[in-house]
Amino acid sequence: MSDTLKTPKVYLVGAGPGDPELLTVRAERLIKTADVVLYADSLIPPGIVALTRADCERIPTKNLTLETIVPLMIERVRAGKLVLRLHSGDVSLYGAIYEQIQALHGAGIGVEIIPGVGAMQLAAARLTTEWTVPELVQTVILTRTPGITPMPENLADLAAHRATLGLYLSARLVDQAQAELQKHYPPDTLVAVCHRLGWPQERIWLVPLAEMAAVTHREHLTRTTLYVVSPVFGAGATRSQLYHPQHRHLFRP
Repeated sequence: MSDTLKTPKVYLVGAGPGDPELLTVRAERLIKTADVVLYADSLIPPGIVALTRADCERIPTKNLTLETIVPLMIERVRAGKLVLRLHSGDVSLYGAIYEQIQALHGAGIGVEIIPGVGAMQLAAARLTTEWTVPELVQTVILTRTPGITPMPENLADLAAHRATLGLYLSARLVDQAQAELQKHYPPDTLVAVCHRLGWPQERIWLVPLAEMAAVTHREHLTRTTLYVVSPVFGAGATRSQLYHPQHRHLFRP
């Protein structure tokens, strides 16, 4: 057992979008030293799982429910194991960790969260852009379409802000999403359709909003797809005031 484990707890670790080189240093160290790793095998690339020790107990969870996963973690922790629950992307966004934390705390087990690189950050890197461009857009909205989990917000209402909007978990409902977005974004607004970011199969299409659904259907995209609608695509030159010679502040009077 690693010295990393000082108190009974489970590590909830963000594995990032898929590229092992985009793991945080702490996440990589924990993955390499863990005694037990539970991971969603439909979302975590084999290259990341391969970082675990040869004698690590690897537990795939895509077919398991919370009622099975949580007792497994509790049992291993109480046996003195370093237990790691590996999530794709960043655990704080659509990670379904809230109920895990509650259940673990209820059993007297602590939790430590290790954040991961999010798909939105990698999308901006791949597209060589910034999601907040001065005088163009200064707000980022991350959302999804309603599915099994209902939405307390309305997608069209969010689109009314014309912010940079990242749309997760929506490939199967892309026609509905496109119709809602077009209520406020012009149909020629560019959308980045990002599939399996960080994976060897990564692909990105930059298309008008009016073609978002058509591309999705043509490429048979049903999972691990992120859509980013943003005014930054195709925008002209602009700059912030932060490094402008006329901008004065504490360190540059």
